[in-house]
Amino acid sequence: MSSTGRIAFLVWRDTRHPEGGGSELFVERMAEWLAGQGHEVTVVCAAHADAPRDEIRAGVKFRRRGGRLTVYLHGLAYLLTARGRRADVVVDVQNGLPFFSPLVRRRGLVVLVHHVHREQWQIIYPGWRGHLGWWLESRLAPRVYRGRRYVTVSQASRADLARLGVAAERVQVVHNGIDVPHPQATAPRSVAPTLCVLCRLVPHKQVEHALEVAARVRPTMPALRVEVVGDGWWRADLERRAAELGISDAVRFHGHVSAVERGRILDESWLLLAPSVKEGWGIAIMEAAARGVPALAYRSAGGVCESIIDGETGKLVDDLDEMAKATDELLTDSALRERLGQAARKRAAGFCWPETARNFAQVLGVNQRLP
Repeated sequence: MSSTGRIAFLVWRDTRHPEGGGSELFVERMAEWLAGQGHEVTVVCAAHADAPRDEIRAGVKFRRRGGRLTVYLHGLAYLLTARGRRADVVVDVQNGLPFFSPLVRRRGLVVLVHHVHREQWQIIYPGWRGHLGWWLESRLAPRVYRGRRYVTVSQASRADLARLGVAAERVQVVHNGIDVPHPQATAPRSVAPTLCVLCRLVPHKQVEHALEVAARVRPTMPALRVEVVGDGWWRADLERRAAELGISDAVRFHGHVSAVERGRILDESWLLLAPSVKEGWGIAIMEAAARGVPALAYRSAGGVCESIIDGETGKLVDDLDEMAKATDELLTDSALRERLGQAARKRAAGFCWPETARNFAQVLGVNQRLP
């Protein structure tokens, strides 16, 4: 490749999409950094009402076409256009479903997988549709991408891919960076015990588990507050669940907020609860860590076992009962909570998007300027 190249990302959604999340953030930070290095970068994703069909942002060209499923057809069609054929590298982002780009292209393909979706298929699509989705991801995709290079964000996801037949030597791990700045000091914590949940509001994030934990802890901590940051189509169900648990007055659903407001909420929080079914890494966990906030998550979620060092920067638990018990312990033991928070902050200082992007560029085999 010459000193600059043409790179295309095929991705289901972008961060401006109402359902955009951590996977999309990773893609855009990589795309922006590569554009800053002088490369011509295009992100091909689904169209939606919150952004134009075509846009250039931070040097990256966004091409939005199609919907939840038809975006995959538009992605393949793009690779057949003159611009798509000229791309030196195509990053095929497998968010459950890949774009199956090897059907129309042989060279310069890299597959980006945040995590394997085994558990999530039946949560989002119960019945035959979920079984079909898992078959496409676990059986068909590894065959179609046989011999291709993969990138993922944790050793846990690398191991999951190996179980699907993707040889470990073809998978490079590139950890996520952190989008919020690394503050030298944070504002004082809230006087009231405060739990934070930071994620998309969709069923597999299991935010209702955090609400259940709050309901169990609140009788001994009547001033307890729960700050839910993020939005999604599951929000109304979560608001109803909070009402059923009798804690609506203690829970605030913020929706999407600015980076400054997110930082303020994290600064006030005592703990972050991350009860997701599956995570490739856990960007929210590291964002909280940068603010000195320890996190609790389910050990079975995979990548969180790397974003949290159990017993040092937070706690990993096996079920809802353990999460409630660990939350109660950390809310009442300020010395332990402070120790975990300080260790989390120190570890988070070692993660940043430029370093992630440099590692990612090495996998793509594209040139980089010296820092």
